[in-house]
Amino acid sequence: MVVGKIANSHNDEYYTPAYAIEPILCYIPNNAKVWCPFDTDESLFVKMLAAHGCKVVHSHIAEGQDFFSVPVPECDFIVSNPPYSCKTRIFKRLFEIGKPFAMLVGSVGLFDCKERFDLFSQNEFEILWLGGRVAYFKNYSDKVPSVNPPYQSVYICSGILPNRICFSSIDKKHNVM
Repeated sequence: MVVGKIANSHNDEYYTPAYAIEPILCYIPNNAKVWCPFDTDESLFVKMLAAHGCKVVHSHIAEGQDFFSVPVPECDFIVSNPPYSCKTRIFKRLFEIGKPFAMLVGSVGLFDCKERFDLFSQNEFEILWLGGRVAYFKNYSDKVPSVNPPYQSVYICSGILPNRICFSSIDKKHNVM
């Protein structure tokens, strides 16, 4: 749900369009229990996973639920779009939790810092590369996504994809649920 510092913004809160969520759904069983740790009930991740048949638990810092301190709810998968400003800490905690996860993040600089390079080189993970750039919403009330980062978005996963790297096309015409 959160995209990060786009165009020198200090806001970590941007919202994911339906077309960027659809590619990960085919890898999540429709009866799975999914935790969306960076999402409110307005999130399209929450809505689309529930429509897919998943039991979804969500949490968000704005609701007093800090990913770094809340107990992990009972779940089979963890799926979201995390805040980019703390992605190193997020991936570290995800690997420590040990549950299968899928996080939508920007591909630029993903392995650039030594801490993330070491973290990813020491843990099993997969990448779902999306064909085309994802544009994000500033507000849930927007009719079309308006934030267009100058980089590719990818899902970094662990224990979800059948191969180390998978590819998926996106259809930007399907931007709302």
